[in-house]
Amino acid sequence: MRPLLLALVAFLMASCSSSNGNGEPTPGASGSGVAGGGSPAPSESVAPTPGEGEFINPVIDENMPDPFVLDTGDQYFLYSTTNIADNYPYATSDDLVTWEQQGDAMPRLPGWANGNTWAPEVTETSAGYVMYFTARAPALTRPDGAGAQCVGVAVSPEPGGPFVSESDEPLVCQLDLGGTIDASIVRDVDDSLWLIYKNDGNCCSMPTRFFMRPMSEDGLTFAGDEIEVEGVVNDQEWEGGVVEAPTIYHRDGTYYLFFSANDYAGPPYAVGYATSDSLTGPYVDAEENPILSTEGTAIGPGHQTIIEDRDGDLWLVYHAWEFTLRERKVWIDELRFEDGKPVVDGPDADPQPAP
Repeated sequence: MRPLLLALVAFLMASCSSSNGNGEPTPGASGSGVAGGGSPAPSESVAPTPGEGEFINPVIDENMPDPFVLDTGDQYFLYSTTNIADNYPYATSDDLVTWEQQGDAMPRLPGWANGNTWAPEVTETSAGYVMYFTARAPALTRPDGAGAQCVGVAVSPEPGGPFVSESDEPLVCQLDLGGTIDASIVRDVDDSLWLIYKNDGNCCSMPTRFFMRPMSEDGLTFAGDEIEVEGVVNDQEWEGGVVEAPTIYHRDGTYYLFFSANDYAGPPYAVGYATSDSLTGPYVDAEENPILSTEGTAIGPGHQTIIEDRDGDLWLVYHAWEFTLRERKVWIDELRFEDGKPVVDGPDADPQPAP
C-alpha cells in the first residue's frame, strides 16, 4: 500500500478513536489525523545527511508534544505533554540538538487530577523550580457536563523533578468558560511575574481567549485579579475554532504574543503572533499570520516556545506531526527579527547550522 494511502487510513482509524472532542488526545492515544479541511499528509521521504556543524529536524525523533524548554545555565531541559508512559516526559541537552530522555518529571499527580496531562512549563523562583501543568479534574465539570481541564502548580528543588503538588484543587480552572489549559509564565521588564493561560472554550462551542494574572514572587499563588487579554481571539480564518499555547517575548519595547491556532490534529495547525506596547495588551494580530505552517514533512507545526542559545541566537521550538500523523516530534528553527517582525526560518527539514 502506498505511503499516501497508508496516511489516509491512519487518519480514518485515529479520528474514530483518538479524540476527546476537545482538541487534544485522550490518554492512551498517540495521535489523530487530517482535520479542519486540510490537505492529506505527504508521503515519507529519506532524510538528508547533515555535515559537520549541522543538524536536521526533528531534533527529537519520537513523540514529545507541546514542548517547553528551560535553560538552567548548565543544560537545557525540555518538558512535554504525556507520551502515555509518563505524565510529563522530559529530556536534557547541552546544545538543543542532541537530547537524552530522562523519564517522568512528575510521576505522581495531585488528588484533584486524573490523566490528560498536557503542556507543562517550568520556571525558577524563590520556591525552587515551579511547574505549571494541565490535567483533567473529573470532579470539576464544564458546561457540557464533562470533567474540565485545569491548570495546577507543582514544585521541585531540581529541574528534573520529581515535581510535587500537594494542593487539593487546581491553581486556576475557568469552569464557566470550559476550563483552563496552556499556562505560560512571563517575567516582565520590571521583574514582576505573570501567568498567561487560555480558556478551554473549544470544548463547548465557545470562543477561546487568553487571560493573565500577576503572581507572587515565588510563583505559587496569584497576587492580583485576572485580566482578559484584548485583541487575540479565534476570529481569523486561519485560526479556525481555537487559539492556544501563548508565549510572550519582549524585544525593543514591544511585547510579542506568539500563539498556535486551528485544529491541532493535522495540517491546519499553525503559529502566528500579535504585538502590544504593554504586557497585558491590547494586542494587534500580525497581518502576515501565520508565520509557521505545514510545509514538507512538518505537518501541523505548533505549540511553540522560544529559547536563546549560548551565542545569543533565538530558536523556535515546536512540535510537528510526522507523515503517518501518529507522533508529534520536536523541531527547532532559528527565529529572527526583521524590521520589528519575527521571521521563522522553517519548517526546515534540510541540514542547517547547529546552535
